[in-house]
Amino acid sequence: MRHFGHIPSVKRAGLFHREPAEFTAESPARTLAAALGATLYSPGTRPRLAAAVRKQAARGVVSMVLCLEDSISDADVEAGEDNLVREFAELADDGTDVPLLFIRVREPEQITDLVDRLGETIHLLSGFVLPKFTENRGRAFLEALVEAERTSGRRLFAMPVLESPELLHLETRVETLAGIASITDKYRDHVLALRLGVTDFCSAYGLRRSPEMTAYDVKVVAHVISDVVNVLGRADGTGFTITGPVWEYFRPGERMFKPQLRRSPFLEGRAEDLRTALIEHDLDGLLREIELDRANGLLGKTCIHPTHVLPVHALSVVSHEEWSDAQDILRPERGGGGVLRSAYTNKMNEVKPHRAWAERILLRAEVFGVAKEDVGFVELLTAGLTG
Repeated sequence: MRHFGHIPSVKRAGLFHREPAEFTAESPARTLAAALGATLYSPGTRPRLAAAVRKQAARGVVSMVLCLEDSISDADVEAGEDNLVREFAELADDGTDVPLLFIRVREPEQITDLVDRLGETIHLLSGFVLPKFTENRGRAFLEALVEAERTSGRRLFAMPVLESPELLHLETRVETLAGIASITDKYRDHVLALRLGVTDFCSAYGLRRSPEMTAYDVKVVAHVISDVVNVLGRADGTGFTITGPVWEYFRPGERMFKPQLRRSPFLEGRAEDLRTALIEHDLDGLLREIELDRANGLLGKTCIHPTHVLPVHALSVVSHEEWSDAQDILRPERGGGGVLRSAYTNKMNEVKPHRAWAERILLRAEVFGVAKEDVGFVELLTAGLTG
């Protein structure tokens, strides 16, 4: 797998100062957590699911969740499990490469049962998504994961979803976060990333953000995201990769506020039609939310529509300026600290305070690449759409 691998190599060479590196499902957990990108969800009951997985892989998707939880009705769980077993067998028979595949389950016993039923096709599975995760509820899920890993001989990761009312409510948040930190630390080697379930957060208060509002405009949600990053996203070795919340919109709707995309970057890139298309499909709000995700320490994003994948990946590419600053900060001779002017002569880089940021930038650069100096997200979006 490689981000932007669906783009011809000649075109890719024109976009990147350093191209995204290849990785596999067997790559180190640190690499995979950074490389998740836009994780596309699909109901486990979907007909011809194997064909859909292959199609999305060919379009640049590198991680998918096949859902047996909220996306399907209670009555369809058994049919969804049967469907996954059949579709995994078809994927295995086909022999083509697949994205990182995760199954979102409802109960712990589904983990061991599905691993047994998948048999030899387990090699296509990277792990499980664990819903409504708290310390007490999560322990049974993680114990089941460890047991499934032992019996199958396959490395399996967990991606807990932080979406429970106990985490949202102010009077129980600190205790809940401490419990999550404790149990995830105990099973650290099995936890790939933590995912935020913002739709459930909104549901607890009867809220739903419009396509003109980001998760950070809903203050009760923004406060929870801030606290989750505070406790679980630290750069001191105790934290985890935390992914951004889902963007729910993919059809045009009546717009109340002005578009959030400046015209100038698209004029410079001769991509005014692209700007119009993004606005018409309410993706200008998504682009803004992705930028806010990154500013608040989140990497990657839950996606429910294929049109969301490319914007997430385009805005995950490291700019040449970010890469240049990170390189300067991490030079061996800077080990003693100090302050230096950036190569772009527009900021000061403080070596010690910015070291953790620089390390994260270089990890992101490894999996998403470094854009050329004159290449921005408009060019990356355009190239990804045209292939």
